[in-house]
Amino acid sequence: MTRRIVIKVGSNVLTREDGKLDVTRMSAIADQVAWLKQHDYEVILVSSGAMASGRGEMKVNRKLDSVEQRQLFSALGQAKLINLYYDLFREYRLHVGQILTMKESFSTRGEYLNQRACMTVMLENGVIPIVNENDTVSVTELMFTDNDELSGLIASMMDADTLVILSNVDGIYNGSPSDPHSRVIPSVYHNRDISDYILDEKSDFGRGGMITKCNIARKVADEGIKVIIANGNTHNILIDLVQHPLETMHTEFVPNPNGVSNVKKWIAHSESFAKGVIRINKKAADALKGDKAVSLLLVGVTAIEGDFEEGDIVNIVDENSNTIAVGRSGYSSADACKLIGEHDIKPLVHYDYLCLE
Repeated sequence: MTRRIVIKVGSNVLTREDGKLDVTRMSAIADQVAWLKQHDYEVILVSSGAMASGRGEMKVNRKLDSVEQRQLFSALGQAKLINLYYDLFREYRLHVGQILTMKESFSTRGEYLNQRACMTVMLENGVIPIVNENDTVSVTELMFTDNDELSGLIASMMDADTLVILSNVDGIYNGSPSDPHSRVIPSVYHNRDISDYILDEKSDFGRGGMITKCNIARKVADEGIKVIIANGNTHNILIDLVQHPLETMHTEFVPNPNGVSNVKKWIAHSESFAKGVIRINKKAADALKGDKAVSLLLVGVTAIEGDFEEGDIVNIVDENSNTIAVGRSGYSSADACKLIGEHDIKPLVHYDYLCLE
């Protein structure tokens, strides 16, 4: 049976100390991905490294601001990066295809399904999708936090069996990784709080830190996908995770055995695309957070903010302005406003299209 795995390779794995691309490490990753392909895995590679690749290509005569650097070096580097991957995988007679995407490209259900269809036909034809954010145009508040967030969305969208996040540490530690007394936490279950252990230290060359990785890992695991955080600099780490998982240092976020529907997976990652806010009373908030699966009824709504249409994504907040859920509205904002407090009508957000935070 073919298994589907999404592998995210971080900037700190692919970047040398001088800030330039580590081609030797890229080659090692390609060798391991080729091994996975030979052992009946479908692989989607979410790869950082465009900025590092471009940084070594030219010297700039004037000082650039952060946005200009990001645009210039990623434009130069992405071409070099995909060509390097092309050459490395060609040694194994494997085909690769480049997918550059943006956060906005996941904002509607249609765009989301279009990207899913593109990657599906690539996998069906044996092509390895190599995914990265299009840094040349993603320079607004709608950027991904980093490629950890992108990889989580891709794993969810493509119904992956496993998401592997390769970083420059062995996993989640129960203290500072630099502390010799700290140990890697081998397994994290959905009801375990590990926030006290996580240091918000961002990588030298990337945008994200361990808090981002853990938040994404927990969300994806809750959707029924196994998530592994491991050290991409460890020799043959991907092969060892398959062949000798118990002896290989890593942290596994254990997947929820129940999982969720494909629509709910999209909604779960759509909070930042919300077109409106639904404010609800305490009774409604308690009902949503209870053990029983319920829809959001208009009788529990106290206010509606924003201008949205039926089918748009909305955030649901409690009386303390805490976002407790995200969902797909069954009404336009104009129609919903007229029906606030009404009984015995269709839900504002049906349970099938509602995800708790």
